[in-house]
Amino acid sequence: MSGDQTPQPRFAFVEDALDRADALRENADALHAYWPNARVVLVDGDGKTRVDAEGRLSSPRGSEVGAEHGHAIFLGMLGDEAWFAQAEAGVDTITATSAASGSESVAGDRIDLRSAAARWESFEATVFAQARAVLHWQQRHRFCGACGGAIAFQRGGWLGRCAQCGLEHYPRTDPAVIVAVTDGERLLLGRQANWPPRRFSTLAGFVEPGETLEQTVAREVMEESGVRVRSSRYLASQPWPFPSSLMIGFIADAEPDPPQANEELEDARWFTHDEIGAALLGETVEAGLLLSPSISISRWLIECWHAGIVAGRVD
Repeated sequence: MSGDQTPQPRFAFVEDALDRADALRENADALHAYWPNARVVLVDGDGKTRVDAEGRLSSPRGSEVGAEHGHAIFLGMLGDEAWFAQAEAGVDTITATSAASGSESVAGDRIDLRSAAARWESFEATVFAQARAVLHWQQRHRFCGACGGAIAFQRGGWLGRCAQCGLEHYPRTDPAVIVAVTDGERLLLGRQANWPPRRFSTLAGFVEPGETLEQTVAREVMEESGVRVRSSRYLASQPWPFPSSLMIGFIADAEPDPPQANEELEDARWFTHDEIGAALLGETVEAGLLLSPSISISRWLIECWHAGIVAGRVD
């Protein structure tokens, strides 16, 4: 594998995205015309959306939701079809166990985003993620942080303007690095105390003001594990709307320092190529290492390392 042959991303929320059609956000007449036949993603206060009889995304037509698009957010276009997101109030969110999976992820005829990403086709998961993220931003930013005035949303829901002082507010995205750290032979993983037993993942942390991404990688790895990073390089990114992160994936070359977990991690360890390989093949289900689920960029970064990619070079 050569240095420019990084595997294509295989994780949730990155494929088959809508054309966001920014110019249409200013065109209220066009949005009004599209609304009756548009598809609408309805998201409740718990961040869940409706499913149809087959367990897929239920996206009713605009005319079935209401006569006007009102406060619905314009997500974008799929061909000639417009897509909107709308908050759904007064939803019964009693949790029910899915007979098929034995998990508590489906509430009646509703599903959460993590479960949807694991089950649905990429387009459905990606549009649900977009809808959930921008609705969460609106719901958490109803008043101006400068003067406390009420915010009115414009441009298809993507611009908030304070009715009192006129300050503009835009959707918030919090950048965070997530990094596969290697000493050339082993991969560094950590675990948090509230994770399932034996679950380990790549290290991650938020970017601080005035900091480059590469500086964040070195700082977060040192803070969480005491391991010194020599160099790092970017591989891919993933929107992670839980609630509003952008995970920026790196692979880093580090010193073979003994890991020392801090208060953020319960444990941090080096794992061998064979240990990671067995976990990727599912050979450690009953005992040993469990890795991040496949919807996460973390799992893909681990796969990249196992395939032979290391920071600055390829074995």
